[in-house]
Amino acid sequence: MVSSSHEAMHRLFQHDHGVFTRTARALGYPFSELVDASLMPTDCTTPDALERRIDTLLRVDTHGSEGSFLLAVEAQSAKDPDKPGSWAYYAAFLREKYDLPVLLVVICNDRRTAAWAARPVDFGVPQWSTLTVRPLVLGPHNVPVVTDPDVARDDIPLATLSAITHSKDANAGAILKALAAALKTVDEDDAMIFAELTERGLGKTPAAATWRKIMAADLSFFRSETAQKLRAEGREAGRDEGRDEGRTEGRAEDVLLLLAQRDIAISDSVRERVLACTDFDVLEGLFIRAIRATSAEELFDEAAPTAARAEGASDSRA
Repeated sequence: MVSSSHEAMHRLFQHDHGVFTRTARALGYPFSELVDASLMPTDCTTPDALERRIDTLLRVDTHGSEGSFLLAVEAQSAKDPDKPGSWAYYAAFLREKYDLPVLLVVICNDRRTAAWAARPVDFGVPQWSTLTVRPLVLGPHNVPVVTDPDVARDDIPLATLSAITHSKDANAGAILKALAAALKTVDEDDAMIFAELTERGLGKTPAAATWRKIMAADLSFFRSETAQKLRAEGREAGRDEGRDEGRTEGRAEDVLLLLAQRDIAISDSVRERVLACTDFDVLEGLFIRAIRATSAEELFDEAAPTAARAEGASDSRA
């Protein structure tokens, strides 16, 4: 199952396409200033029905020596011996399909995982390597530690990436305080999105508790999942069933609120369908889709089958 932390690590690149270029340049890699970038289909499935999907795929256009290339972003939270093979497949498939150079970037929030992912992996026989996979790894070993609110304010996506990749470090608290201060200086819509991505990216680390305390200081401004949980728990303390219902209802309202703040029209049928959903996991998926959706109906492009199963399961239990 895909974790929330996993989602945040690569979805940040969907929300701000230039965060990779700026981070890479901060690390000394000579990438040119981004001119344009667009999301690409992540499906690498072949006719043999084996589903293969990259976490995030962007086409990046620059005026520099790189020209145009594909940026394939993978989030990796633990070692997986099968991953290098998948990465090799992605790189070869994308190069053949789009006739563009491919840059594989792996995002890690654990130093051991980052060290493992950064090792070149050869494919071939001992005498000769036919293919070598060497991803560019961004993690706690090289992503800048952003603890200055002014620096965080200048590049909130980079500060968010810093918070996520350093979530297990001792200085995580200082990074989160700088990010929280920076979020108060930007549009509330953007602040909510980056607060949500940060929360998901922290996962179940001790830093998550620190972030909850920071968010609780001003619940009227920060309306991330953390704020919703704190309000629901305060209203429903000691009543398990009521708390679960309040949590689900609150998440449904979050989905509609996010669409409204992005000036996306919500039809009565979509509104009723969201509010009628009683499966929190399905609502979580709808919220993530609402961050990038261009229409309210787009929420159910992929989530509808899951919602239908959840509703069917509820009917059978009844």
